[in-house]
Amino acid sequence: MAERKALGRIVGLGIVLATIALAVYVVYDLDQSPRTDDAFVRADTIGVASQVSGRIAGLRVRDNQAVKQGDVLFEIDPEPYRHALERARAALHSLEQQIGLTQRDVNAQKFAATAARANIDRAEAQAKQAADTLARTEPLLAKEYVTAEQVDQLRTAKRSADAALEVARRDAARAAAAVSGVDALVAKLGELRAAVATAEYDHRQTVVRAPFDGRVIDLDIAQGEYAATGRRLFTLIDARTWYVIANFRETALKGIRPGMPAEVYLMSDPGKRFAGTVHSIGFGVFPEEGGSSANGLPKVPRSINWVRVAQRFPVRIRIEDPPAELFRIGASAVALIPPNRP
Repeated sequence: MAERKALGRIVGLGIVLATIALAVYVVYDLDQSPRTDDAFVRADTIGVASQVSGRIAGLRVRDNQAVKQGDVLFEIDPEPYRHALERARAALHSLEQQIGLTQRDVNAQKFAATAARANIDRAEAQAKQAADTLARTEPLLAKEYVTAEQVDQLRTAKRSADAALEVARRDAARAAAAVSGVDALVAKLGELRAAVATAEYDHRQTVVRAPFDGRVIDLDIAQGEYAATGRRLFTLIDARTWYVIANFRETALKGIRPGMPAEVYLMSDPGKRFAGTVHSIGFGVFPEEGGSSANGLPKVPRSINWVRVAQRFPVRIRIEDPPAELFRIGASAVALIPPNRP
């Protein structure tokens, strides 16, 4: 009987020691290999909206459909934008023709101004010749080598030449002032070219294409819907990169660093392991115990927590080669940071 009691005490002591050892191992393993089941799948998304307004003439996708970069998502009625483009091109062509005609007029005006300046040179030469002739002839009148009538004629010729020179100068000034330019039209030409470029851009935007490989979600419109500029019509998931947002206790963050390898399991298929890499660690969460309220005053709860619960911070894990059929935004996951990894 005494031996049986001693054996029972030994067995009980062994069970206690084994339990303690198991507990120590579990704590050590958790400390060396942080893990959490508070995780979910995440991917970047964009709200798909049209850059031009109009009726949807063609809807080329359906809800939850996978699309490739460049695939047509939907088409806006292009008629108004085609007409606007034609008007802009017609206005540009008309102005170009007007500039050509105006330039020919300007060239003619320049030629007239050049001719007027040439007339000044000729009139100056004639006036100088008349003045020189009169200057040589007037002294001869006293010696009666010439008659007074001849001198009067030369004086009249000089006055006529001076008058012709003044007329030529005024004609040249008037011709120079009449020379116009095309600077104002050329400035307007740039404005119309910009208008054509804008109209061409708007016309191209009537066809909306996928900017990347993704999947259409939250689609609840049909062909004929009016699309307003900038208003979201549906959401497109960026299927090129998937993440798991794992909320780890703050006590485990000391063993987690960006670049570390990670393992992820999805609840939809827990038998498959997916490799990942720690992308980043969150640096802020709103504390439930307190903080600032809407009016800026501190929020302090009235209850007293005797048990201090560790806060959880999100750790973003980038998944390597995720299968498209399993990864869905919001899917539950389990994340593990293996030990002894660089």
